Amino acid sequence: MSGQEIFVIILVILVLFGADKLPEMAKTFGKSMRDFKRATDDIRRELETSTQDIRKDLNEVTSSIKSDVSELSDKITRDVNEVSESIQNDMNDITSPARQEMSELSDRIQSDISEVSEKIETDLSEVNKNITEDLNEVKEKIDNPENAGSDESGSNRNTQDNGENYYKEYSD
Repeated sequence: MSGQEIFVIILVILVLFGADKLPEMAKTFGKSMRDFKRATDDIRRELETSTQDIRKDLNEVTSSIKSDVSELSDKITRDVNEVSESIQNDMNDITSPARQEMSELSDRIQSDISEVSEKIETDLSEVNKNITEDLNEVKEKIDNPENAGSDESGSNRNTQDNGENYYKEYSD
């Protein structure tokens, strides 16, 4: 309510009841307000005392439920951690031999690759040596045409023999 509305209400009361009955009405109104306030305070106190046991029980039940939920949550967390740990251990038990076999296989493959590489290098060295020797012989024959006729059959046999030996070694 605004100030103007209150002023209008007071003005209407003065006009209806007059100024002489106004103090008596205010006294009666004040007394009834005190009685009303006392009655509401009594009702409030009575409600508080009667519901105090209910609130206490409700708080106990609430704390009990919270405690049970907390315990259950802790138990579930422990169980999940145990299962997770067990699964991890089982996975390690299963994968460990496979990892070891893979490592051994990798080592064997690496060793085989090294051996093959060494063999290829040796064979290439021999081929290079044979080619160099053959080139030198051909160069010598070109440089000394007079000796070419006499050695031609013998050197051809050596070249063919070297080639055959090379192919025999390489194919073995």
